[in-house]
Amino acid sequence: MSLLSPRLQIAIKQKQILTPGLVQMVTVLQLNRLELKEMIDQEIAQNPVLEEVGEGGEELTPAEVQELLEAERNPEPADREVTALTREAADDAQDALRDGYDSRGTPETVEAAPAAESPDVPEPAASAEVDSFEQIDFDTYFDNWLDPGYRSPATEDVEKPSFETFLSSPITLTDHLRTQLSYEILPDDVRDATEAILGNLEDTGYLMIGLDEISASESIPLDVLERALKAVQSVEPGVGARSLQECLLLQLAHRGAEGGVAWQIVANHLPLVEKRDVKELARQLHRPVEHIEIALHVIRSLDPKPGIKYSGPGARQVAPDVYIFKDGDQWVIQVSDDDLPQLRLNGNYRRLLDREQEQDKKTRDYVRERFHSALQLIRNIEQRKQTILKVCQSIVERQAEFLEHGPSRLRPLMIKEVAEEIGVHASTVSRAVAGKYAHTPQGVFELRYFFPEAVQGPAGGNIPLQTLKKMVKKMIDEEDRSKPLTDDQLARMLQQQGIQVTRRTVAKYREDMLIPSTHQRRQRT
Repeated sequence: MSLLSPRLQIAIKQKQILTPGLVQMVTVLQLNRLELKEMIDQEIAQNPVLEEVGEGGEELTPAEVQELLEAERNPEPADREVTALTREAADDAQDALRDGYDSRGTPETVEAAPAAESPDVPEPAASAEVDSFEQIDFDTYFDNWLDPGYRSPATEDVEKPSFETFLSSPITLTDHLRTQLSYEILPDDVRDATEAILGNLEDTGYLMIGLDEISASESIPLDVLERALKAVQSVEPGVGARSLQECLLLQLAHRGAEGGVAWQIVANHLPLVEKRDVKELARQLHRPVEHIEIALHVIRSLDPKPGIKYSGPGARQVAPDVYIFKDGDQWVIQVSDDDLPQLRLNGNYRRLLDREQEQDKKTRDYVRERFHSALQLIRNIEQRKQTILKVCQSIVERQAEFLEHGPSRLRPLMIKEVAEEIGVHASTVSRAVAGKYAHTPQGVFELRYFFPEAVQGPAGGNIPLQTLKKMVKKMIDEEDRSKPLTDDQLARMLQQQGIQVTRRTVAKYREDMLIPSTHQRRQRT
C-alpha cells in the first residue's frame, strides 16, 4: 500500500505572455483620435516624467537624451533587473524622440503610390543666442505671400476651424413645444399647467399617464389640466395623444383634414387600414376606390410617433483620423493629429538619476520605470501612426475607383489581403480600422466601410454586399403593388444575373433594409 507524499517536479513549458508594452500598443492602435487624446491626457496626469510641450519646466537636451539611452544600455549591476525592460523601448524610440521627445512633430503626409516612409526628424534648434531679426528669411517670406501662382494644398498650412462649429445644438421635444406655446395667449394657471403636461410626455410624444394622476400629484384642478392638454395638442407636431388613433387624428386636424375621408377612416375604420381592405372601406364609406386610395396615402404619410424626431441623441461627433485627397495625379494620405498633445520628457527628473549618491535605489527605480513608461507610450503612438498610414495606403490603391466615382465603384476587399500586403496580422488591421473615420472626396466614411463583403457566384464575385442590397431594393421599388415579388422570385431574378443567393439570404437582406414582407406590401384593389 503506497502512501501519498508531497513531491517537487520540474517541468519546462512554453507560455505566450503579453508584456505590458505590447498590451499598451494594442490598446493605442484601436483608439480613435478623440480617445487617444483622452488617454494621453490621463498618462500626463499619472506620469510626472511625461509632459506636454509648452507646459514649462526643463526639457532634455539631445546630449542628455543620448546619455540616458547609453545609461539604459550599460546599467549598474544593482539596476540591471530594472533597466532590462527599458532597452528595447529606448532603442526603438531613439530616432523618434531625439527632437525633444516630440511624439507628433509636423503632420505626416505620404503619397499613396510609393511605400510609406518615416518622416524626417528636424534638427534641434541651436542653443546659442543669436539675433532673432537676423534669423528671418525675408526672401521666403515674400515668396510665400506675394506669389500669385498655384500652391499645392499639401504644402499649405491652413488654420482649420474648430469641429464644434459644424455641430448643431439638438432641440428637444419639450423645447420645441415650449417655444410654440410662448406665442399662445393663455391664462397664467393654464400656462403653468402646460409645464406639468410637458414634464409627463413620453419620448414618442404620447401622454401615458392620466390627467387625474397629474392633478393629484401636482395639485392642479382637472379642468385646468384639460385646457392645458388641448393647448399642447394644438401646436406642432401634434403630441399629447393617449392612443394611436388620437395621435393620427391630431395630425389630420393640423392639416385641416378634419371630417374628411381620411378622418372618417381613422376615426371609425382603423382596423380595415391594417388589413389594406380598400374595397370594404369604399363600400362602408360609399366612396369611389380612387378616393380611398388618396385617403390611405395621406394616412401613411402621418407619423405614429411624432416625438421621436426630437428625442434622438443629437449630432454625433465624428472626427476624421485620416484625410485622403488628390494632389495632381497622386493620392495623398494625411494622419490627423493636430490636436494631440506633443509629448516630451521632463529634464528635472533626469537630474535625479545623475545624483545617484543622494537618492536611494527605490527612488532611482521609480524614476527609471516612469522613463520607460513614457518612452513606451511615445513609441506606441508613433507605431499607431505608421500602421494606419500603411493600411490606408493599401485601401487607396484598391479603392481608387470609389474615391474617383463614388460608392457604386466600391469593390470587395478582405482585411486579410491588406494584412498580407503590409506584413502584419489580420487582427492588427482590424484594430487599426476600428472606430476610425477617413475624410475622402466622396465624404466621411468609417475605415471598415472600405472592406465590403463579396457576393458568391460567377457574376457576383466582384459585387459588394451593399450593391446587392441596392439591387434587391430597386427590384421591390419597381414591382407591381397588386402582385408584389416574393423572396423566392427575387432570388431567381438574381440567379439569372449570375448571382448565387438563396431565398433566405434575400429575406435577410430585405429585413436589414426594413422592407415589409410580400403580404404586407400587397395592395388590394
